[in-house]
Amino acid sequence: MMNLRTCLHIALLTACSLIMFLVEGLLPVPFLAPGAKLGLANIVTVYALYRLPGVKAVFLLILLRTALASFFGGGPTVFFYSLAGGLASLFLMSLLKKSRAFSVPGISAAGGFAHHIGQLAIAALAADTLSLFRYLPILGPCGLLTGLLIGLLARQILNKTEID
Repeated sequence: MMNLRTCLHIALLTACSLIMFLVEGLLPVPFLAPGAKLGLANIVTVYALYRLPGVKAVFLLILLRTALASFFGGGPTVFFYSLAGGLASLFLMSLLKKSRAFSVPGISAAGGFAHHIGQLAIAALAADTLSLFRYLPILGPCGLLTGLLIGLLARQILNKTEID
């Protein structure tokens, strides 16, 4: 059972990540890969991985953000793709964080890559073909680069904030 402070922290972080998601949708970002985004809301996810008490709390944050973001623009298909990417990312990032062998930007870069693996897995399942993974050489580097940038920003925020 989560205490009130944790629930409030999750609610605040969910609101912050949703705002970042909505603002990002307004930014014209030319990319090599269609559908690739900066993933600014993931700054909050990386922050939460280090500040919330446990992976379950971060899972709840991802679930809430994904559901609300899908409600505001995208629908059920976007929900499943985003959730698959978010959970794949959370799984890998939490493993790497636990190992203590990686920096915040390194963990975030791996999370960006894993996000695309999760999304491609859902697409391959929906299309009933593994050939969609041929898109990984394009999406993978985008995920690594944006994940690295997200991690650098998250590390700055983590260094400047402290929770009592």
